[in-house]
Amino acid sequence: MLPVRVSHVRRIYEGGVVALDDLSLAIDSGEMLALLGPSGCGKSTLLNLIGCVDLPDRGSVEIDGISTNDLNDDALTRLRRDRVGTVFQFFNLLPTLDVFENVALPLRLQGRSHAAIVARVGELLDAVGIPEKARAMPSQLSGGQTQRVAIARALVHEPAILLADEPTGNLDSQSGERMLELLRSFARRGQTILMVTHSAEAAAAADRSLHMRDGRIVAAP
Repeated sequence: MLPVRVSHVRRIYEGGVVALDDLSLAIDSGEMLALLGPSGCGKSTLLNLIGCVDLPDRGSVEIDGISTNDLNDDALTRLRRDRVGTVFQFFNLLPTLDVFENVALPLRLQGRSHAAIVARVGELLDAVGIPEKARAMPSQLSGGQTQRVAIARALVHEPAILLADEPTGNLDSQSGERMLELLRSFARRGQTILMVTHSAEAAAAADRSLHMRDGRIVAAP
């Protein structure tokens, strides 16, 4: 069973703007897929559909064989919480929580024990290279540090599917390489990773790349 299958999806926004047009896509377990294309081509819309944040107007999105069209809001929330991790383009850290609490949030929502949370959050902050920032507030972080926290939070609950919107966009080249290797290490353990990027270096780290234009998958330019 494929962890992600998108079949003939169409998504139209208010005013008749077609964001996705008969798009189909399948991603295997352990695959790291890079999605490239110009701004406004539908990449973020596709992430929202796979991330169980939105539903298609036509076609289907299946996560582990479950069609999101068949789920109510509560079931979509559970699927998103348990199976999907997301690195948002604008990070979406909670400003009133420190770094530790931001990263711990997915585990708290799952009801993990305090000891398990402390151990796992520490492991992820070490992995992204900012263990000393555990008690810093988001307002005290640089853009690159904020991005690392967002990546740690997306990975902390070991989701089967990771959606990453420009995961290296605010990082210097050395930090970007470290993040890509971290993502690759999770793919080697069987995690499915879909990465939206404008970076040729990031795309080169993926198993394969797809290009989008005007809501469709197109041949590479």
